[in-house]
Amino acid sequence: MKMITLLVDGREEKADGLVVPHGTTILGWERKPHGWCRGEACVPAFRAASAETGDGVDLVRFAELLGRRAVADEEEGVVAIGEAAETAPDRAPDFPELTALRGTKVALVFWASWCGCRYDLPAWDALHRELGGYGFSLLSVSLDRDPADAAEWLADVAHPAVVDADGRIAELYNVINVPTVVWVDEEGRIARPQDTMTATDTFRSMNGLSSERAVAALRRWVVDGDAGATTRRLRPPTDEERLARLHGRLAAWLLRRGRAEAARRHLDEAAALAPHDLAVRRGLMPLAGVDPFGEEYFRLREELESRGIAIYRPLPDWQGEDV
Repeated sequence: MKMITLLVDGREEKADGLVVPHGTTILGWERKPHGWCRGEACVPAFRAASAETGDGVDLVRFAELLGRRAVADEEEGVVAIGEAAETAPDRAPDFPELTALRGTKVALVFWASWCGCRYDLPAWDALHRELGGYGFSLLSVSLDRDPADAAEWLADVAHPAVVDADGRIAELYNVINVPTVVWVDEEGRIARPQDTMTATDTFRSMNGLSSERAVAALRRWVVDGDAGATTRRLRPPTDEERLARLHGRLAAWLLRRGRAEAARRHLDEAAALAPHDLAVRRGLMPLAGVDPFGEEYFRLREELESRGIAIYRPLPDWQGEDV
């Protein structure tokens, strides 16, 4: 029997194949006479039957019973299992670094060392220091797949920071490119969903965005309580985006183990499913030994522009205002 590696909930687990023996606990769920249960939550037996066979329980089908998409590479012995579909998009999905800031207004700033937005970190950090007295904190989330790539950019910052090396936080917040900013209020509710904002005008010639207006909008929310956004719900991912991220997760796992040919299959599949997801397509370039600032990136930009696919996705409410 071939052992399978499960990439799930930010960790690796082992399973006895894609069909696991009856009686095995799966993803924290246990089989009871009336169905599969974890704590007080249960999947009734009549629904669970679609994942159960005479030989055992099909992992991929079982994950999908829980509202979680899964992608398996049986040849390489690995399965990526995604997050459950968000049922409360007005709530900010929790992760430890954010939970620790409950009671504070938080600006989540998604960035990466493979993006020019890395040069904005000192300016974001200055805003964290400036506005801290108003019950505000910046929390930066690096999408670098190798934490060492982010380390030098975070060495001198005062704000809390996390490196999302497995892409789980990006999946929870449906982040498809950086920079992306999300505002979270004191009670953990979304005050501004995914928005493209900058803290400096370093790359304004490429993104067309005014950092002055973005920063003014942030100050107005922190100081006056005016979030400005017309919607306060995260943009949910499409099914294609969910699957593309899982292919990206498999590709990252394979690249770290030197299995470049197998990784390329998943990178190609991710690009076909969600061509606009630069967090996957550009974000995995460093692991693949490709310069994320080089010719391949500019070819990617040209591809997206020729297809009319937006690279930056700012919300409209703050861009035309006077400051």
